[in-house]
Amino acid sequence: MSKQPKHILVIRLSAMGDVAMTIPVLSAFTKQYPDVKLTVLTREFFKPFFRDLENVSVFSADLKGRHKGFFGILDLSKELRTLGIDAVADLHNVLRSTILKIFLLDLKPIQIDKGRAEKKALVTGKIFEQLKTTIQRYKDVFEKLGFPIKESEPEFPKRSELNFKTLEIVGKNTKSWIGIAPFAAHKSKMYPLELMEEVITELSKNHTILLFGGKADVDYLSSLENENVISIAGKLSLDEELDVISNLEVMLSMDSGNAHMAAMMGIKVVTLWGVTHPYAGFYPFHQDESFALLADRTKYPKIPTSVYGNKFPVGYENCMQTILPEDVIEKMEQVIKKPH
Repeated sequence: MSKQPKHILVIRLSAMGDVAMTIPVLSAFTKQYPDVKLTVLTREFFKPFFRDLENVSVFSADLKGRHKGFFGILDLSKELRTLGIDAVADLHNVLRSTILKIFLLDLKPIQIDKGRAEKKALVTGKIFEQLKTTIQRYKDVFEKLGFPIKESEPEFPKRSELNFKTLEIVGKNTKSWIGIAPFAAHKSKMYPLELMEEVITELSKNHTILLFGGKADVDYLSSLENENVISIAGKLSLDEELDVISNLEVMLSMDSGNAHMAAMMGIKVVTLWGVTHPYAGFYPFHQDESFALLADRTKYPKIPTSVYGNKFPVGYENCMQTILPEDVIEKMEQVIKKPH
């Protein structure tokens, strides 16, 4: 590239975990290239993710409104050009971003290599080895734009002060706070709820448990509440949830968005894995490998059966039962005591 870009458009519209994984990359970028402006094209809902990044703006895509369909994307490209962007880093590489790149073709967009061939080889059993991480794939895009991102010790935001509304919900309990996010997009990635209830009951004897989930999970999570178990599902904005996460000792999560949200805040994360596997490249950022508990591959040898957990043989939806509640509890207590 003849001229070094000064203002890069970064595209990552979804999903939650993938958007969260851009944060450590963009954070490192802004430290190493403080004179380059970044504008992130994403959904309005994810805007709080970028709140602690300097020299980063968010442009919200209205994909169900004015930016819907072919002509909506054309209008979006015109709006983006008014910002003075001179390069495009597509960290999503889907049909919508591909159409947008056609309208921005003179900026010579660089797109992520998702490694589809090696991921297919992984889930079909042809290979079983660690693939390039999503974080590294994001970095590769910036390197192709002329901005290699050096390995360095990451900087994370400080613990947030909680507002009055949040404190009214979570209380002022002085016990250490553990976050637990029991749900995932697919049952095959979700620890059985009856086993998770055992984990919650035991951990709540010595810790305050804060339960995370979406609107669909509110009723179930509320049913688990007691003096030491508090559900925040549906009660806080994403901004406020991030404030709470920044105050956790550890997050217990599936292979899901909550794991990546906690990791981007520098919080220790224990992850439980079913038919997916860390080898696919979606392990949370800067987490010790020992913080993962995996389903038993001797009993379920086809794991990983898919990258996202949406495909699996009959019976494999039960594979997480091989992760014992006592092992989860022991791991959580170990991680709480371990310095970050």
